[in-house]
Amino acid sequence: MSEVKLAATVRSEFGKGASRQLRRASLVPTVLYGHGTDPVHISLPAHELGLALRTPNVLLSLDINGANELAIPKAVQRDAIKGSLVHVDLILVKRGEKVTVEIPVQAEGELAAGGNLLEHVLNTLSVEAEATHLPEAVTVSVEGLEAGASVLAKDITLPAGSTLVTDADAVVLQVLAAQAEEPSAEAEATEGAEA
Repeated sequence: MSEVKLAATVRSEFGKGASRQLRRASLVPTVLYGHGTDPVHISLPAHELGLALRTPNVLLSLDINGANELAIPKAVQRDAIKGSLVHVDLILVKRGEKVTVEIPVQAEGELAAGGNLLEHVLNTLSVEAEATHLPEAVTVSVEGLEAGASVLAKDITLPAGSTLVTDADAVVLQVLAAQAEEPSAEAEATEGAEA
């Protein structure tokens, strides 16, 4: 995984008014937590941060007044209508440190014939991995699975260096049989009258 380098500016003003001013200046108010230190209030360039956050569990290399810090996103708040970034919480990490993150589960392949449906019971898995080698996603093959089949968390092959935190017996994917629509009471009455 590559690092995304961003220049951060330490903030001294807080509150709604100060945050609005930052957003108008194409900056995102951000708080940096972790390692027993006091939270650091910073602002980051909105466009570059938005591009970086398209990658799940992106590793950010922050230049804060000449000091370099590594961080991963913890919470991202977006405007409900515009989709623009409103606020971001980041967690400090160190090289070699293990962190727990959520990674998306992606299914590939075709189910067995018969109009079966694939249900994603869990969309993400919790895994522990080194902060500088976080997996972006995990892919599961559902090729040829029949109705009633399920894929458990322990059945999924994780990327090297990752360990499963999610309950091993948790159902991640399951195959459901397609159900035919039952005839309504009116249709049954009409059929009975015609006979």
